[in-house]
Amino acid sequence: MSAPAETAPSLSTPPEGSARLVACATRDLAGHLALVGPLPGAAELPAQRVVELALEAGLTGRGGAAFPAGRKLAALLGARARGASPVVVANGAEGEPASSKDHALLAHAPHLVLDGLALAVRAVGGAAGGTGAHLYAPVEVLRCLAPVLAERAAVDEVSAEPAVAPDRFVAGQSSAVAAAVAGGPALPRTPWPPPRLVGSGTARRPGRPTLVMNVETLAHLALLARHGAAWFRSAGTADEPGTRLVTVSGAVRSPQVTEVPGGAPLRDVLARAGGPTEPLTALLVGGYHGGWVPYGERAPHTEDLPHSRAALAPWGADPGAGVVIALPAHACGLRAGADVVRYLAGQTAGQCGPCVNGLPTLAEHLAALADAGAREPSRPHSREGLQRRVSELHRVAGLVEGRGACHHPSGSVRLVRSTLMTFADDVQAHLAGGCLAEVGR
Repeated sequence: MSAPAETAPSLSTPPEGSARLVACATRDLAGHLALVGPLPGAAELPAQRVVELALEAGLTGRGGAAFPAGRKLAALLGARARGASPVVVANGAEGEPASSKDHALLAHAPHLVLDGLALAVRAVGGAAGGTGAHLYAPVEVLRCLAPVLAERAAVDEVSAEPAVAPDRFVAGQSSAVAAAVAGGPALPRTPWPPPRLVGSGTARRPGRPTLVMNVETLAHLALLARHGAAWFRSAGTADEPGTRLVTVSGAVRSPQVTEVPGGAPLRDVLARAGGPTEPLTALLVGGYHGGWVPYGERAPHTEDLPHSRAALAPWGADPGAGVVIALPAHACGLRAGADVVRYLAGQTAGQCGPCVNGLPTLAEHLAALADAGAREPSRPHSREGLQRRVSELHRVAGLVEGRGACHHPSGSVRLVRSTLMTFADDVQAHLAGGCLAEVGR
């Protein structure tokens, strides 16, 4: 993200095209207000209307799950009506190693995020309802934001309390966030009941309803409140309205965080980062819990594939956390997949058997399959032994999926299955002791 141009849009001139969040980059509150204008007051934009706007716009979460933001807000609004005092958390943990969009947004446009947090607080009860607000992010990010938070404390109805996010992949899952801001360890828990409805369930705040929203989602909410649902939907597609931040890396000329319209063709997403530096074989879309999409000479039809949930679903992928990694043709897809799965196996919360036992087993089998295609394998491999490992990968994946205490095991299985599907030809080459990356694609 870069600083706004001198002609950056003001409140009376809504940002055009896909440069929306990027166009609002400023760390100074006075500059922020001059750039985008003040938030509409509670009389002009009451709590119920905030919820309605999010629903009308089709705003979905930008942290990975793509849950409708309006439904999240409505759930907490209902909890407030029942007499509960909610907690609202701006989630900037960004435990996904391949993503840097949330930290870039907090570094360059923090007031837009805090505006969205203020709106979410209003939507679920405000100060009168005893609503609490937190900004959850790594300690180094919070340290840089200390002056910003201090400046906002003087003007916001409910000040955002900083909460430190541990440097762990699972620390950004909503249940882990809810537990952390309540004073417990940042560990995810069983998916039901969800924390957005029943709260963290700790002794410190028993059952307090907790709304966890990604920082990019909140930034979009801040602009949506100023410019309306029709403006939000003027970018993107009917199924993927608005814009989204994407971290593009790998074999591209200018790795960066960029902003693209929802449903943009994959070739356009890569073009925002200068385009490929060399021929590609696949893209990892959605992050480490995402999926591989074949790309380049091997699958020219995917260059125009929309960056959308519907279009990416056949490949076991979705926009997810806004990650696109370009894999060059000279790299082995099985090795790249095995490296990711090995990392994921090391990020287990240690709370359930599918994670503790299943993920290391998957990592071991996939690593052995990848090693078999190396010029100098670390150990001998027989075709029969490798075929058994492939069978075990499918069997163990079936045992792990849907049985974890959180989404981490299932997300990891998704990556395993996508690796085996997208690189099916590579699997056969490795079974024969070769590698397509070694002989050229």
